[in-house]
Amino acid sequence: MPVSRRLILAAAGILLGSGFGRAAAQSYGQRVAVTGDDGKAVANSILPGEITGQIPALRGVTYVGPRDAATTLYEFFDFNCPYCRKAAADVVALHAGDADLRIGLVHNPILSPQSAQAAKVMLAVQRKLGSDAAWRFYQTLLGKPGRIDGPGALAAAAALGIPQADVEAIADSEEVRAALKSQMRMAADLGLYATPSYVLGNNGILGHPGARAMAQMIASVRRCDRLAC
Repeated sequence: MPVSRRLILAAAGILLGSGFGRAAAQSYGQRVAVTGDDGKAVANSILPGEITGQIPALRGVTYVGPRDAATTLYEFFDFNCPYCRKAAADVVALHAGDADLRIGLVHNPILSPQSAQAAKVMLAVQRKLGSDAAWRFYQTLLGKPGRIDGPGALAAAAALGIPQADVEAIADSEEVRAALKSQMRMAADLGLYATPSYVLGNNGILGHPGARAMAQMIASVRRCDRLAC
């Protein structure tokens, strides 16, 4: 399926202008001693509340879970990050198993222009059909093997019943471009230079710790506002 030259160029422009590559705003180490499902230390940091408090205002974030949930987990991801495929399955399982968890999907397509193309298509789906459809789109794309690009993303959007012309028009819009740029800038401001990365309360987590470790961190944040009590 063809993808417009404008969509390709706009995706590349977002990568160049996002601010990624500047010095990370936060220093990640082992601020809290936590390990992943593989037994390895998980890099994490305490983030400034004045920055994390701006995440809910970002446009185009895909949310699932109750609006009044006590806990929100934000995943910053890239469609072409191999670790994001495993993470997606675990994030979906966390959503299914925790009725009081709200999940926000934030785009951080730092690996390639193709990743940015796919991110723009998901933002178009979210704008056209809402978060439930975008959530299904996320699962579909990250459930497939191989590289994800604009044509593949457009095909997934078409399967949801959106004409390609409509998707491209929305994906090429200034509103979508601004939304994606602001999401990437937020990731850079938080020092989230790996994908996937997470924000849980005021805690930043680099890399995917695994489903069991993440569930334990969520439980700890609920008890004591830290990744481990």
